[in-house]
Amino acid sequence: MAVGSEQRRRERRPPVVDQFAAPHVEAALDLLHMMDMAWHDCYGPRELEVPSAVLDDVLLLADGDLVALIRLARAAVSDFRDVRVAADARRDATRDR
Repeated sequence: MAVGSEQRRRERRPPVVDQFAAPHVEAALDLLHMMDMAWHDCYGPRELEVPSAVLDDVLLLADGDLVALIRLARAAVSDFRDVRVAADARRDATRDR
């Protein structure tokens, strides 16, 4: 069953609140909504939203920085593989500590 944009926004709110300063939460959620629309335009018609793994990668790498989130969202829609490699490297570095 398809999930509407408002439900996606509600589901995404907790991780966004955890990472971004309060004044940036709504802007980050707006950007993720626009990312969904761009994803659908590039990979649709069946792809209605950014896959959760790609979203996880983008949020991990943004690290609470709204400017980074903007750049990563654009990069992920263009070609998510580079974002995936960077996110996996970050995860590996965290595990090795």
